[in-house]
Amino acid sequence: MATWRTALPLLLVAALVTVEDMISTPSCEISGQAGGDSSHPDGLKVMMVADLLLQGSDAGFADVYFRDLFISKFFKKSFERFKPDMLLVLGDISARGSELTKSKWSTVLQQFESMLGSFVGLPLHIVLGDRDVGKCNKLDEKLVSQIASHLPELDSAGCSAFEIGDVSFVSLNAVALLCSNNALRLSVEKAIERGSVDLRTQMKDATGEAAEPNAERARFSFIPWRDNDMASGSGPVLLLHFPLHRKIRSNSGMIKVVEEDLWRDISEDLRSSEDRDVDLGPCEFKHTLPLNATEYIFQALKPRMVFSAHAHRFCDHEHSDGTREVTIPAMTWAARGKPGFVVVTFGQNKAVTVNQCSVATESQDSRKGKKFVTCLNICTISS
Repeated sequence: MATWRTALPLLLVAALVTVEDMISTPSCEISGQAGGDSSHPDGLKVMMVADLLLQGSDAGFADVYFRDLFISKFFKKSFERFKPDMLLVLGDISARGSELTKSKWSTVLQQFESMLGSFVGLPLHIVLGDRDVGKCNKLDEKLVSQIASHLPELDSAGCSAFEIGDVSFVSLNAVALLCSNNALRLSVEKAIERGSVDLRTQMKDATGEAAEPNAERARFSFIPWRDNDMASGSGPVLLLHFPLHRKIRSNSGMIKVVEEDLWRDISEDLRSSEDRDVDLGPCEFKHTLPLNATEYIFQALKPRMVFSAHAHRFCDHEHSDGTREVTIPAMTWAARGKPGFVVVTFGQNKAVTVNQCSVATESQDSRKGKKFVTCLNICTISS
C-alpha cells in the first residue's frame, strides 16, 4: 500500500501529460491533388491559421488557463511535426479589435506572441479581418492604419505584397472591398492595380514584349477590365479574410448568384452565424466578396491560388476559371466545430500540397478531462 501511495503522484502526472498530448496533437490529411513535385526539400512550407478571436487583457480564467494553454501546446506540436518556414494568420486575430484602445490591442498581440513558442522568429504575416477593424459603418481609415502599423508588412490600408523564396504573395484588406463609397476600398483597389502592374512587368521581362498600362485603370472603381492575355494561375498567391464570390443554393435547391452586398447579413454572434449556414454545402458561404470585386481580382491578379477564412470551416474549392481557393477553418473553440488549420507546401513547377488539420473540440477536451478527474478520484480513494 505504501509503495502505491508513493507512486501515485508520478502516475497522475503521467496521466495528465498523456491527456494533454492527446488533446493538443493535430490530426491531418491531404486535401485535393498536389500535382507536380511538392515534396522537394526546397519547397516553401507555410502554416495558415485564422479566426483566433483573442481577447487580450479581457481574456477570462478559462481562456488564460485552459484554451490559451492548449493552443500554445498545439503550436508547439505543429511546429515540431511540420517545421514550417512561415506562419500566416488570415484575419480576426482579435475578437473585438475594432472596439479596442491602442493599449488593449497591444495586449491581444502580446497574448498571440505568448502562444507562438517555437514560431517566434519565423516570418509572420497577419491579414485584417472584420472583427479586427469593424463593419462598414465603423470602418475608419485612421484606425485601420493604426492597427496595420503594428502588423508585419501591411501598408496603411491593410494590404501587402511580399515574396518568400520564389513564391509571391498579395494580401488584401477584404473588409474594405465590401464597403461602397469608402476611401479604404479605393486604396485596396490601388493595391490590386499595383499587383497587376507588377505581374505585367514580370511577364514583359520574361517575354521581352512591351506591356503598356491602360489609362482607364486609374479610375479604380471595379470598372470593366480590359482583356488580360495572361493565363489564369500565372499571378501571385492571394491572401484575404473573406472568401471570393461563388454560387449558392436557394431553399428550393436551385443554384443562384448573389450579387448584393452581404455585409448586412453578418452577425456579431459566431454561433448564430454558423447556424444560418447549416443547410449549405461545405463550400457554399453566405458571406463572401461581391461578384464584381471577385471578377475584378481574378482579371487583374490572375492568382496562382487563393487562401481565405471567415467561414469557420474548411473548404477546398475550384472556381470556374480553374483557380483553387482554400478556406481556412477557425483556430478557436469560440466557433462551433473542430478548431483547425492548414499546412501548405509550395513545390516545384507550381505544385501545391494542402494538409488539412484539426484538433479536438472543446466538448471532447472536457470529456477527456472528466475521465482524468474520475481516474484521479478512484486512484485517491483506492490509496
